[in-house]
Amino acid sequence: MKIYQTAEWQVRPEAVEKCAQAVRDFVDYVRANEPGTEMYLAWQRQDDPTRFLHFFIFADEAAQTTHSESAAVAKFEETYRPELVGGDVVFTDFNLVARN
Repeated sequence: MKIYQTAEWQVRPEAVEKCAQAVRDFVDYVRANEPGTEMYLAWQRQDDPTRFLHFFIFADEAAQTTHSESAAVAKFEETYRPELVGGDVVFTDFNLVARN
């Protein structure tokens, strides 16, 4: 069963570009190495570039586990986690209602 999830987080203004580059590098890794991650979109708010929103679709729980336990996730977390403000990353699970 597919897993639909978002992640929201905010960083200090001086860390925006460092974190945005870490996102780009991480998504490149996901694209090349995680066929079970069917979609990974990372957005940055236009009106507040310190805020990021990620959308994931995992093929199943095994794909989500592969993703979350990868060395690339650990490296990505090492970059953004010290820069977080306003709390930790908020992960939210969703059910698909409709799709184009």
